[in-house]
Amino acid sequence: MNMSREPNTDKVGDALSAQRFQMLEDIAKELAGEVIFPTCFDAAFRLRKELKNPDLPISRIAKIVGGEPLVAAKLTNLANSVLYSPDGSAARNLQAAISRLGVDLVRTTALAIAMAQMMRSKNMAEFGELTHALWNHSLRTAAAARIVARTQTRINPDEALLAGLVHDLGAFYMLYRAAQYPELRDRPESMKYLIVQWHESIGVTLLSALGMPEEIVDATIDHEQPRAMLEEVRTLADVIYVSNILAGNVRELVDQDFDPDAGEIGAIRLRFADLMPEIEADAQEMQTLFT
Repeated sequence: MNMSREPNTDKVGDALSAQRFQMLEDIAKELAGEVIFPTCFDAAFRLRKELKNPDLPISRIAKIVGGEPLVAAKLTNLANSVLYSPDGSAARNLQAAISRLGVDLVRTTALAIAMAQMMRSKNMAEFGELTHALWNHSLRTAAAARIVARTQTRINPDEALLAGLVHDLGAFYMLYRAAQYPELRDRPESMKYLIVQWHESIGVTLLSALGMPEEIVDATIDHEQPRAMLEEVRTLADVIYVSNILAGNVRELVDQDFDPDAGEIGAIRLRFADLMPEIEADAQEMQTLFT
């Protein structure tokens, strides 16, 4: 609790519920208009927009990316990591790194860095435990999506990685907005239940408003919702559904009685158990590179 506040001014019960509702109402209004995100996201999405032209030469891409030193440094590290240089060959400059990674991964890296910066912002400090859990989950889902796409489908693994990275962006956005309400900052545990209920629908609207590709947006719809037994992984939505389960879905953050080995979820984890060592290794590598 914020001890600087007068004891009798703290909101509880119905008043606290009203504060939660007010936040959700404010989010709905904002998503219907102009989305306001931290400045780090402005840079990431400006970079994505500039790199949409598929005919840009590598030299021009390197010049654009070079204007964001943190992104440039992370890209070089990523290109030289075991994920993209298993033989240990070095990309000795930014152009070489971009050539190795491809433009899609350059855009994804910029977004991952923005997410990591937002997670570490002072305004999010009260939600530190929850944001770190969500960040780890996002990286594990991204790693799983890349590997599931590569081993089970013909879907571009880097596209799957991006979808996995942003599939819970709605949850991060809810925490960013909740940080602006003192009563919600004082009760980070209460936000868990709001996130479980609302992060999927808010995330879909948010990703659309931010101009993410339609196939990425569609892949995140209802990714937490139970489905009939999945016989085969065919679509990007299937990849995200499976990867979210393999990474430990958001419900596990709030429901202590949730059994991760029961039903369809347990069946999927058993079915893809052989992929878990590689998923964990890739997620750990991403944690080092992006955070």
